Amino acid sequence: MGGGELPGLLVNEIGGIHGILYLITMKEFIENRKHMSKKIQAIYLWWHKPVIDQELLQSLPNLKVIANSGVGMDHLDLKLIASFGVKMANCPHAVSTSTADTGMALLLASARRLVEGYHIVISSCMEYCEASFLGAEVTGATLGIIGMGSIGYKIALRAKAFEMNILYHNRTRRKEQEEQAVGATYCEKIDDLLRQADFVMVVVSLTPQTHKLIGKREMELMKPTATLINISRGAVVDQEALVTALQTGVIRAAALDVTYPEPLPRDHTLLKLKNVIITPHLGIRTDKAAYMITEEAVENILAALNGLPIPNEVLPS
Repeated sequence: MGGGELPGLLVNEIGGIHGILYLITMKEFIENRKHMSKKIQAIYLWWHKPVIDQELLQSLPNLKVIANSGVGMDHLDLKLIASFGVKMANCPHAVSTSTADTGMALLLASARRLVEGYHIVISSCMEYCEASFLGAEVTGATLGIIGMGSIGYKIALRAKAFEMNILYHNRTRRKEQEEQAVGATYCEKIDDLLRQADFVMVVVSLTPQTHKLIGKREMELMKPTATLINISRGAVVDQEALVTALQTGVIRAAALDVTYPEPLPRDHTLLKLKNVIITPHLGIRTDKAAYMITEEAVENILAALNGLPIPNEVLPS
């Protein structure tokens, strides 16, 4: 980048000079748009903020790169951004461990009905029928992973430790040695996975092809004792079909870290069902993950500003 004035990095919050980049908050930018617009060469998105639209892009003539704090890019118009000559990057490595942990936590919590148990313990009467409070065994059960990228593979590693049988469906098959390392069996057709799995975990990016990937037809293929776990994006699952499936016993339960919208309206039916666990998109929310995400984003930003290959560049499809 050379000497002289530090390149400006637009962030949603926090401001000041931080070593190699001058951080400019959205508040500072809006209050002094004319002065700040030419300084900004990069934008760091945290939890989809600041919002990237045509108006903002047009106001930043020297913008070179947008770094996203996560994997999913469905909140961005990639073709619009690229039309301004701006590069894009995400953070696939920093988020995989914490997201895989969240997936397994939801699986275990649903299988052993931990949330229901907590509410019984804190209730005033604490009366329940033990025979009607049986959970599902995890050890020896079959886990079907839809999407075997870095997160899906780490879920398989965790599931192996629980002695689960692992099936997976992915656009491309993993190498044989990778399958053997976790004891995973490839299902070329998603239907084969759905019919066999006791737990189905969805770990795909949201694209036009995966929108409502799991709908009424797919749920009806699942076992009536099966649990659906979604840690990808809310719109990957048809929520209305899910409500019906949970209410009518098509599947046993669901555990969701993502919904659409987020948060759900307070009167949404999903919030009233006992056989569903919903968490507020906790996937990557750990102190270590936040630090690693920022490090990976800064690495992408500095590469772009120095004219080097961006480690995790994302191209519009």
